[in-house]
Amino acid sequence: MINDKLPKIWYGGDYNPEQWEADIWDEDVRMFKLAGIDVATLNVFSWALNQPNEETYDFAWLDETIDRLHKNGIYTCLATSTGAHPAWMAKKYPDVLRVDYQGRKRKFGGRHNSCPNSPTYRKYSKLIAGKLAERYKDHPAVLIWHVSNEYGGYCYCDNCAAGFRTWLQQRYGTIEKLNKAWNTRFWGHTFYEWDEIVVPNELSEEWAGNRTNFQGISLDYRRFMSNSLLECYRIEYEELKKHTPDLPVTTNLMGFYPELDYFEWAKYLDVVSWDNYPSFNTPFSFTAMTHDLMRGLKSGQPFMLMEQTPSQQNWQPYNSLKRPGVMRLWSYQAVARGADTVMFFQLRRSIGACEKYHGAVIEHVGHEHTRVFRECAELGGELKQLSDSVLDARVDAKVGIIYDWENRWAVELSSGPSVGLNYVDEVHKYYAALFNRNVQTDMIGVEEDLGRYDVVIAPVMYMVKPGFADKVEAFVKDGGTFLTTFFSGIVNENDLVTTGGYPGELRKVLGIWAEEIDSLFPDQRNQIVMKSKLGSLEGSYECGLLCDLIHTEGAEVIAEYGDDFYAGMPVVTVNKFGKGEAWYVASSPDQAFLDGLLKHICDAKGIRPTLDNVPEQVEVARRVKDGKEILFLMNHGKQPAVVPVGDSPAVNLLDGTEQHGSIELPAHGVTILQRTVQA
Repeated sequence: MINDKLPKIWYGGDYNPEQWEADIWDEDVRMFKLAGIDVATLNVFSWALNQPNEETYDFAWLDETIDRLHKNGIYTCLATSTGAHPAWMAKKYPDVLRVDYQGRKRKFGGRHNSCPNSPTYRKYSKLIAGKLAERYKDHPAVLIWHVSNEYGGYCYCDNCAAGFRTWLQQRYGTIEKLNKAWNTRFWGHTFYEWDEIVVPNELSEEWAGNRTNFQGISLDYRRFMSNSLLECYRIEYEELKKHTPDLPVTTNLMGFYPELDYFEWAKYLDVVSWDNYPSFNTPFSFTAMTHDLMRGLKSGQPFMLMEQTPSQQNWQPYNSLKRPGVMRLWSYQAVARGADTVMFFQLRRSIGACEKYHGAVIEHVGHEHTRVFRECAELGGELKQLSDSVLDARVDAKVGIIYDWENRWAVELSSGPSVGLNYVDEVHKYYAALFNRNVQTDMIGVEEDLGRYDVVIAPVMYMVKPGFADKVEAFVKDGGTFLTTFFSGIVNENDLVTTGGYPGELRKVLGIWAEEIDSLFPDQRNQIVMKSKLGSLEGSYECGLLCDLIHTEGAEVIAEYGDDFYAGMPVVTVNKFGKGEAWYVASSPDQAFLDGLLKHICDAKGIRPTLDNVPEQVEVARRVKDGKEILFLMNHGKQPAVVPVGDSPAVNLLDGTEQHGSIELPAHGVTILQRTVQA
């Protein structure tokens, strides 16, 4: 439970009463009560209001707001307001302003505009966090601290350059070790003094965002920037904990956001929270994977859905409305995959600036007689009803998929072999194969205990960090099944190639070595030709993108390439290793092949779908609590669907009826069943 002051699924979102006149505040409260809203996120971007100058702090408006809401049964998720610094700070202390990728000093404006290595920003963000914590430490309404907002964005100023050099000295110790790690004898880049090192941007080593002359330098700068922003968060975290040690602290993450290593960040979050903004056409399997990643950041601990829109977004090229039922459907998708809160941005629509057309519980018309409000109120009532059964329930998975931000950075920075290689897309292909069978899956980091799983999948594990290969070998020796793919085991943590044959340190467990890697153009395809039938797999399937030309060293050949000069060479292998086995898929297959391969692997390990014979458009997810399983059946299709749920008696948690056999889900419909965990 996040905070037992409010022992239910929290329902609410961002509220900005300071943007409105006082005569509307009581109406807000009335409508919040109608909608079942019980948590308001306050003070997210109010630093300039709270601190009008360097010496003055004024929290009178915040006192009044928190008290007014609490008097009406509405609790507070209290932000520290440090997501955007005040104008006076930028005017008086220009070090607080970032320098962009092109080397230009920013002016005041926007948000995420503070240099993470600015002494000014760090000083005043700590001060205001401390003043807020001291002021509200005993307030019964405050449930959780929300530090800053959606951290992100890099800076390339002189403070960051100096901080980068200090960070490098701590990481490598000597300039000689740094030169070796970066392979600086290439292109005559040897450094003799620390102050010769400059930040990698368009003025030095990089261009077009992820193109770089020196992967080691650029990779380390991403590590440094992620760490710099994390240090800013930790400064506030520690100040808050000094005054309120028992209040949880979080900051809202952004799913697969590329710039920050969230597995490292999660170590310093008491609870993970994140903002879910899929597009109209985002595959619902991708949204599910993102929820599973957020849950996986803290080894399966329930997370907070901090933001979603009740209706539409405003920053995408085409901002579609959520069709009737979709807001409810997507909310339950989050709950099904581990969320213990459902919260929105925003509770009342702004009337000016860039988010005035972003959806809200209370629309511009200002009353409750809207489709969006009715749907929000209905969901609020249901969540209150479900809380006792669902709150703190866990997801139990026997399959883990490894995702690693540093590996992603290295893949994206690679100067070949293909611009078409997208790490996240390749991970999603494997996730989707499991999702399509309703197999519960955890998204995990390289530091996770692999022994928790029967099957571990590591798509495109290009970078092998120290100790990871040993973990994989121990896992497989002990009976686990490991699968990895093309372009794996190539480099170490410094992006230096592991010589002696790809896949480097993974070569022994996989029983293969790769001689070359062919890069296919987008219109080129090769064939995966099965040597014999494997479960449902037989015949041939398409593959593309990259093709590793591999030789076996003890591994069994499952399938061969069908085309080109390497026709007949292995493309899919499995190696017996100790009590387990290790699979290698040497190209990027079509989805039909992956569906069949992962079905075979799961069947061999006795990993069953949560439900069988489920229609394609229906998602099934499962949480477990107190010997009971909660099944979430969610129809993402535009047509009704019939779902077989088996003969074991189950209770529909939304209407109390007993269900068995088959049930019909309407378009965008949700049914939540509870029954005794099946042996």
